[in-house]
Amino acid sequence: MAETIVVVGLDDFNERMLDALPGADAYDFVAVLGYDEIVRPDRYDLPALLASAEARLRAHPRPIDAIVTFWDFPSSTIMPIMRGWLGLPGPTLEAVLKCEHKYWSRREQAAIVGDMVPGFCAVDPFAEDPAAQVDLAYPYWLKPVKAHSSHLGFKIRKAGDFAAAIEQIRAGIHRLAEPFDHILSFADLPPEIAPIDGSHCIAEAMISAGKQCTLEGYVLDGEVVVYGVVDSRREGAHRSSFSRYQYPSQLPRRVQQRMISAAERFLGHVGYDRAPFNIEFYWDEKRDQIWLLEVNARISKSHCPLFEMVDGRSHHQVMIDVALGRRPDFPHREGRHKHAAKFMLRLFEDGVVTRVPTADDIARVKERFPGTRVRLMVEEGDRLAHLRMQDSYSFEIAEIFIGAESQKELVANYRTCLDMLDFRHEPMPRAAA
Repeated sequence: MAETIVVVGLDDFNERMLDALPGADAYDFVAVLGYDEIVRPDRYDLPALLASAEARLRAHPRPIDAIVTFWDFPSSTIMPIMRGWLGLPGPTLEAVLKCEHKYWSRREQAAIVGDMVPGFCAVDPFAEDPAAQVDLAYPYWLKPVKAHSSHLGFKIRKAGDFAAAIEQIRAGIHRLAEPFDHILSFADLPPEIAPIDGSHCIAEAMISAGKQCTLEGYVLDGEVVVYGVVDSRREGAHRSSFSRYQYPSQLPRRVQQRMISAAERFLGHVGYDRAPFNIEFYWDEKRDQIWLLEVNARISKSHCPLFEMVDGRSHHQVMIDVALGRRPDFPHREGRHKHAAKFMLRLFEDGVVTRVPTADDIARVKERFPGTRVRLMVEEGDRLAHLRMQDSYSFEIAEIFIGAESQKELVANYRTCLDMLDFRHEPMPRAAA
């Protein structure tokens, strides 16, 4: 009988990748809390979502063998709650929050890998004088303790930047703060963390001067395994917007090993086990300094096609195996390409989308570059300023996954793809916003 795998936030793109795994017919993938419910709703009603999820799980006609997700909040943080209903193994809610509550995570990181942690402090944006809580020198970053995709993250270079950022944060933080507070109500929070709820921010010293990468791995019965390192390239005025994820990493192996050692120490320290993770680092090459950026209690869905292209299989397989308590037998360099990347096509000014690629355009790209995937994030007529969950300095309009035999060829292929896809938009002056 097929093993029943509940997938929170299942969407068409990832469902196709799951179905393409070797031996996928041995799994019955069941969608609980679909994409529109848990990833892109107008608003999050966590009590209602959890009640719905529990009812669906308990009503399922067959035993459930595992519950998985590849999405950020709230999907990643409800995993321990959902597994608890059915007695399924996995990390505790507290272990997950020690990864994903940005302030709590920094506290735990500082206790075990303090030389890799920048200066930081908690900030209540609704305080009478929020700036008085910051004891960092300019420039620094200000962001909510729970956010993703750099949403409501701002580079603060002077007092005026802080005031403008606080105004935007106050207006937008509640969308994730309220559901995050509901998640926190299930956890046993230490006294120093309990007051720092979802409406708080964290200010952090700058660490983004170096090269960025992400470790993809898992913990099973206390053993930490890293099976891939992916480079992250950034662009934009503040170098804060991702331009592409590229695999395999070009960082020196000795640097990667130091990052892996830090991951082992941190994950062991917080008691994270029986689940995948990804951890982002910076390497300042001039000073040979490694900085830990953030820890995520899930695989990165963005990296799935990259592993498939280079290693021969999506790391959805790792997610499933670990959830079932099996040690993954993950291939290495058995894919059709030596290099692969996810390119994120961004615009850095507001405007209206006037043309998106047609199905024929995309088909021609796939014919020219076999294995390429194109995901459109906008439709014709969309106003960029109205797109949800964008970072503070750009608008993402498409994702393009492509492979090649070299890094130079990878970039050249991407530029050819852009010409063939022919995105267009009409810029809109700031005054019209």
